[in-house]
Amino acid sequence: MCPQESSFQPFQFLLVVGLPVASVLLLLQCLRWRCSRWLPGACREPDDTEEPVPPSAPPPEYEAPRQCPPATLPEVAAFYQELHTPTQGQTVTRQLMHKLLVFTAREVDHRGGFLMLQDTGISLLIPPGAVAVGRQERVSLILVWDLTDAPSLSRGQGLVSPVVACGPHGASFLKPCTLTFKHCAQQPSHARTYSSNTTLLDAKVWKPLGRPGAHTSRDECRILLSHFSLYTCVLEAPVGQAARKWLQLAMFCSPLAPGQTHLQLRVYFLNNTPCALQWALTNERPHGGRLRGPCQLFDFTGARGDQCLKLKYISEGWENVDDSSSQLVPHLHIWHGKCPFRSFCFRRKAANENEDCSALTNEIIVTMHTFQDGLETKYMEILRFQASEEESWAAPPPLAQPPPCNRLPPELFEQLQMLLEPYSITGNDWRRLASHLGLCGMKIRFLSCQRSPAAAILQLFEEQNGSLLELHYLMTSMERLDCASAIQKYLSQTPRDSPASARSGAGAQENQGLELDEKL
Repeated sequence: MCPQESSFQPFQFLLVVGLPVASVLLLLQCLRWRCSRWLPGACREPDDTEEPVPPSAPPPEYEAPRQCPPATLPEVAAFYQELHTPTQGQTVTRQLMHKLLVFTAREVDHRGGFLMLQDTGISLLIPPGAVAVGRQERVSLILVWDLTDAPSLSRGQGLVSPVVACGPHGASFLKPCTLTFKHCAQQPSHARTYSSNTTLLDAKVWKPLGRPGAHTSRDECRILLSHFSLYTCVLEAPVGQAARKWLQLAMFCSPLAPGQTHLQLRVYFLNNTPCALQWALTNERPHGGRLRGPCQLFDFTGARGDQCLKLKYISEGWENVDDSSSQLVPHLHIWHGKCPFRSFCFRRKAANENEDCSALTNEIIVTMHTFQDGLETKYMEILRFQASEEESWAAPPPLAQPPPCNRLPPELFEQLQMLLEPYSITGNDWRRLASHLGLCGMKIRFLSCQRSPAAAILQLFEEQNGSLLELHYLMTSMERLDCASAIQKYLSQTPRDSPASARSGAGAQENQGLELDEKL
């Protein structure tokens, strides 16, 4: 190698190695400068169009309120005007301003008044003298079915009542008014009423109203109101004690029709209050779902886990379409009163060439177990469901010809209820009447879980279109002479030509020998 060539070796080395290294260092510096703009707290240029990372979605137990467009003043005025327009004693269910509401309204003067929401157990009493003489006030009673209006609850708190509003907001009277609604807490002393001194369309600010148990009885909240606002009831157990509430499990499905290949069954986990069941009925109406059988009570505790629903048995000719025979309901969905439900879908099995399944698939029988996580062996509810194509409920009678239903006079109904309600050692109480009406042991046990078994069995007698003379005969045969005497006293006071007397006489002629139909 010549000396001239060896003199160029260091320069060539710099060209081959130095330039790539310098390029890499320059690229790293550029990246470092660029990344510094992405660091938290770094200044951003005005023309930066990069979108921020969206926040994580809240867990399903704590649903975020719906974002609705702001209401205009005319819309707000029309909203409150409709709520406070007298409804002539009717209970109205309507969607107003993105809220599902059940309400009634009337005008009240110095004589006072009474408002009641039908089939919900909610009422408002304005006593005489609460309104000044010569004045008239429009008042309204509202059941709020919008879950976003309920209080924000912790894991230890449970919602055990509906949200009720009395209007107009802030109205005051000369005497306290009485608001009454149902709750489902097992220990009334653990239930605490809350109030939000806001209007229906404002953000709610819930605050406790007195100490726990101050306004609660066995299954009812009763509040003396100095002014009108929003009210509800929350379960708050003391430290070291388990908080429990009663649930009602309601099953819904559409009628089973001939040739129908699929059937969906839905099980609701509801607070054991009348308005919760009415919510499920309203929710099922657009889908054609009907309540299947009586609701079943369930003891739900806030200290346990999620609710499990397991499919245990399907009758021959049917199969489960769902991938799993077990479903879970999050604990807080039930504990916070969100009225959740779970559904199963069943289909008819295809018959083999040598097998006729038509006789097997004209009815379906399903058995399910439900329990809280960890209590499978200790506590279990059995849900039984049965439907057949021949049942009358699959083809309801036309609305133009509703089935007749005799009603007992209210004062006599209450008197008989008081006489039959107390348990008798010999069983000669409402249970004996239930046996005479054809109820079996399982249905009698179900009635014993109702708030008033005597009222339930008397309502059943009314639905069977029994007459007063028939009921008098039953009480005499039961040797309940006190009840028979009360009926005889009412019959002796009823004029001969009155509709009740005529109805009783017709019932006596048609039922000589007295044998009531066993409709259950």
